[in-house]
Amino acid sequence: MDVTLLNPVYWPEVRRGSERVVRELADGLFAAGHRPRLITSTRARPSTTVEDGLTVERVWRPDVVEHRLRRRLYEEHLAHVPFSYLALRRGARPDVVQALYATDAAAALRYRRATGVPVIFSYMGVPHRISLANRRRRKELVVAACEGADAVVALSELAAEHFRTWLGVDPHVIAPPVDVEFFTPAADARAAVPTILCAADHTQPRKRVGLLVDALAHVRREHPEARLVLSRGATPSPWAGVPGVVEADLDDRAALRDHNRAAWVHALPSVGEAFGLVLAEALACGTPVVGAQAEVVGGPQDGCGVAFAAGAEDAEELGAALLAALALAQDPGTAARCAARAQRFSRAACVAAHLDLYRAVGATG
Repeated sequence: MDVTLLNPVYWPEVRRGSERVVRELADGLFAAGHRPRLITSTRARPSTTVEDGLTVERVWRPDVVEHRLRRRLYEEHLAHVPFSYLALRRGARPDVVQALYATDAAAALRYRRATGVPVIFSYMGVPHRISLANRRRRKELVVAACEGADAVVALSELAAEHFRTWLGVDPHVIAPPVDVEFFTPAADARAAVPTILCAADHTQPRKRVGLLVDALAHVRREHPEARLVLSRGATPSPWAGVPGVVEADLDDRAALRDHNRAAWVHALPSVGEAFGLVLAEALACGTPVVGAQAEVVGGPQDGCGVAFAAGAEDAEELGAALLAALALAQDPGTAARCAARAQRFSRAACVAAHLDLYRAVGATG
């Protein structure tokens, strides 16, 4: 089956969120004998390359246009849309087009009207009232994508419920893929001291990395040697020099796996998180987690992590959750339970669900 994927940006410009979902989905499709292609954008010279088997076409994203749109609080990633549509028209006709952003869905739907090729719209977040309203034209673009696409995909039941509540749409739920053959446990890799990992982008307030840093002080009352490893990112964090806080390059896939294996706990105290892919990858490495994403963390009976309420703001409460997870990490059976739970989010399971959906909307490849 020929599958064209659309996403506004891609590696190496960005290596988070939908960019990682695109890569994992494409790798899974490729491994299953299908032919994925990615259309994305760049501020640099347009190009077409083959990267680890995936054909990546980067169309132009005019920087001056993007800057003006951003300054006027318009939805991001609009400047490249006409060029993405032209790339669709130039390429071989695919069996299905899947857009992972509402602006790219606009290009995909125009292509659908011209050719009849079915379109899938995958939403990478939670479409709640505030997120839909905080950029001009965002809600209109999301509504148009939902109404025009042959199917809509949400990453979790949590996100799906917001689709039903705010948009009147009942989406298909397909969790993002985890490469469970790459993210695997390594019993001898655990750090000698209690180590908490957070791979979140510290520049995004909703990730609440500052709250996690505050919670570390409560953890260190019981474990004075405990460390918190944060993602270094392009922008230095404001917590350099805080006792116990260290930074590492977590954008590299192998580095993220190795840090997950070394960590005792992976924490993601963010709000508005549709799924929490980094938590699922931590589970695959046998590492228990702390977060508000119940579909990933599981319940007490699962023994894979500790839930922290999405609306909670108490650093001491988060510290208590971290301490409980650190204790869980010392249970010899925890790693196996975590890895087993991660299997439900495997790349193979994600690809199988997508192929079923492609066929259901009429893709015939």
